[in-house]
Amino acid sequence: MPVTPTYPGVYIQEIPSGVHTISGVATSIAAFIDFFSQGPMNEATQILSFADFERAFGGLNASSEASYGIQQFFLNGGSEAWVVRTASSDGTNVPTAAAVAISDTIGGGAALTVTAISAGTWGNSLRVSIETNVPTAGQFNLKISQYQTQGSVSVLVNQETFRNLSMTATDPNFVETIVNDPNSGSALARVKANTTARPLGNGFLSDAIGTPATITVPASPTISATIGGASFAAPIPFPLAAGTYTLAEIAPALANAIRAGLPTNTAFSGAIVDMVGADRLRIVAGPGNPSDLISFGGNMAPVLELTGAGQISNVQEYTLGSSAAVASSAQDAGTPGQDGVAPNGTDLIGVQASKTGIFALEDVDLFNLLCIPRTAITSGTANHPLSDSEAQAVITVAEQYCESRRAFFIMDTPLGIIQPTGIKNWLAGHDDLRDKNAAIYYPRVQSPDPLNAFRLRSFGASGTIAGLCARTDSARGVWKAPAGTEANLVNVPQLDYSLTDGENGVLNPLGINCLRTFPVFGNICWGARTLEGADQLESEWKYVPVRRFTLFLEESLYRGTKWVVFEPNDEPLWAQIRLNVGAFLQSLFRQGAFQGATPKDAYFVKCDSTTTTQTDIDNGIVNIIVGFAPLKPAEFVIISIQQIAGQIPV
Repeated sequence: MPVTPTYPGVYIQEIPSGVHTISGVATSIAAFIDFFSQGPMNEATQILSFADFERAFGGLNASSEASYGIQQFFLNGGSEAWVVRTASSDGTNVPTAAAVAISDTIGGGAALTVTAISAGTWGNSLRVSIETNVPTAGQFNLKISQYQTQGSVSVLVNQETFRNLSMTATDPNFVETIVNDPNSGSALARVKANTTARPLGNGFLSDAIGTPATITVPASPTISATIGGASFAAPIPFPLAAGTYTLAEIAPALANAIRAGLPTNTAFSGAIVDMVGADRLRIVAGPGNPSDLISFGGNMAPVLELTGAGQISNVQEYTLGSSAAVASSAQDAGTPGQDGVAPNGTDLIGVQASKTGIFALEDVDLFNLLCIPRTAITSGTANHPLSDSEAQAVITVAEQYCESRRAFFIMDTPLGIIQPTGIKNWLAGHDDLRDKNAAIYYPRVQSPDPLNAFRLRSFGASGTIAGLCARTDSARGVWKAPAGTEANLVNVPQLDYSLTDGENGVLNPLGINCLRTFPVFGNICWGARTLEGADQLESEWKYVPVRRFTLFLEESLYRGTKWVVFEPNDEPLWAQIRLNVGAFLQSLFRQGAFQGATPKDAYFVKCDSTTTTQTDIDNGIVNIIVGFAPLKPAEFVIISIQQIAGQIPV
């Protein structure tokens, strides 16, 4: 701030330099829209690895073309993507989130409802445990577990625990406040407190043994247990000699006795026995029998108040997705989770006002590459194919949306098109889909499918190409074509069709980018034209790297010049604009992004009285003109060879 001298001496003040650094935006953030087995519906979710995709959307799905494309994106060099899940209903299979209602007593009313965070059958694998053995009266611990069936074994893949929860809405630890928090809450489920009553804890709870709890163990003590109708072959010895013991000594002995029932009943392999208060025992069987109830026998059962009146036998875990209540338990009727069916054209397009389908990307700050592999499923009976008109409508909206967001659409070769004449004829019948912000790649790629014994599966190349773009951008820059001998296709051992040079020569002038198989190099991308790249169109946006680099410049300058708004519109401002935009372009020139040996040959920035007239100033307008000489790929390399026949060549 200005300094006002008041005493003799030296004064220091800082003067703004007027420099506003323009940073280049990211160039290879991909967006995928399709059907997935889990994940939020019609909501763009950021993922930074395929592991993120597996956690959020369930991983590969045989009915989801995009799931394979996303895997290919990360394998080929991608590092950031946004995923939108969509689905349809056929009237019977309606996308539904699995849920369970939990009562506060055996057979009582629903106290707490737990619902999977997103629709799908995946939610039927969620289980909930309630533990009431907590220090503060009336509170409880909530554990949410997700299981997956691997082979014939149910494997725990995710688990969350929330402690010291309350059913009172005014309590800071209110169960809805903690579990439903969008930042620190559950990533698996949401809860609804229906009453202030605490949900009943899981497992078996003995009757009160007495205080102080001293247990007299008789001679030859035995114990037996039954879970879900399966019991020990016979009562087994209780591992304590006759005498008097405290409840704290009895609990581990009972746990050892139950586990000693192996191998006759593996349901108790992980049984837990602990104390509730000072005079009750809680027994929870091992995992694998969530809906089963426990009962006890042997001469130690009445001594430990495990039989007779006063015991509570509840399910081991509450299971989401069962429509029927479990008799004689606190698990009330729930809602089975359903996936729905693959989306139709209406679902993929969505509604802009409600931000569904493609327009779910409205909440995404930046994406550069859009892939909708389902638009290529227009034939066959698998995966609920779109009609040709549906696919065409989706692609049209996608291209328009990419233009408004300065993004690039990667189109897939339709399923069933194998021969070069097929893709040539198809594109001839869909010339209205040609767009400067789009490119198509032929043929489809084949990759090992882990869901089908690693047999090769054919799918569109959009995810693979998006990953290749990311890898090329990182290594060379967005101005380098994602094609050539270094543009190998990772995890693509085979293509649907092996093109010859002659066939490639027919397709390339039509703006169809070919994927080729070459000895040593393997399967590579051998084309870099946009859908306006057909020779007959003579478009200035013929090449993919030129168009993508232009989109990069537009977005970077759009974001980097917002500081100009409301600044005084005169020469000092214009000079600052020339300085800042010029510095940004100069940094790109040094990286080799432009054609030309000098900056003067490579680019220019004009912002002065010739671009902004007095009328513009009166209307609040400042005009900036940026010109650049793009690098175009060396698509055709012509080598002329002459034989020397005694003369000196000129």
